[in-house]
Amino acid sequence: MVKVIASSLRKGNVVEIDDKLYVILSAENIHPGKGTPVTQMDMRRISDGVKISERYRTTEQVERAYVEDRPHTYLYQDSDGYTFMNPENYDQITVPKDVIGDMAVYLQEGMECMISMHNGVAIAIELPQRVTLEIVDTEPTVKGQTASSSYKPAMLSNGVRTMVPPHIATGTRVVVMTADASYVERAKD
Repeated sequence: MVKVIASSLRKGNVVEIDDKLYVILSAENIHPGKGTPVTQMDMRRISDGVKISERYRTTEQVERAYVEDRPHTYLYQDSDGYTFMNPENYDQITVPKDVIGDMAVYLQEGMECMISMHNGVAIAIELPQRVTLEIVDTEPTVKGQTASSSYKPAMLSNGVRTMVPPHIATGTRVVVMTADASYVERAKD
């Protein structure tokens, strides 16, 4: 175990509190006008999936668990969960649905992901920051409208809603952020 200050913790890190492992779902540093800055963390207990919220002073020490991060390639989904393969030794592991959570909509066959392992058990997953998806439904393009600050709603091929610039039409492949489904750019393929 390594002690680190609370403000250095990020989403996906694993910490140990009272001999139990927690994966951080979100970490936000809050600096109020007066008073002590704090780090607000939403965490999921790995053993049973219970979600908790904790607040630490930003300089407070928290125990970070030793976790091995290894690249894995996504293969397929079945009733047990999501199957990934280690590209170094071709070992396959199945990651339970609750570990991946709402990030599962972004999984694509052959996608390279970082899986955090603790004592041989998959406890967290990190997807690539950006994925390329197709727009399956959006309002028609308005002729002569330039890329302005106004965005229009669109449905991606994975069923997620996002906002895209007015010049993007149905059938266009776009790059979106996996963290919040925000539009980045038109795909270059």
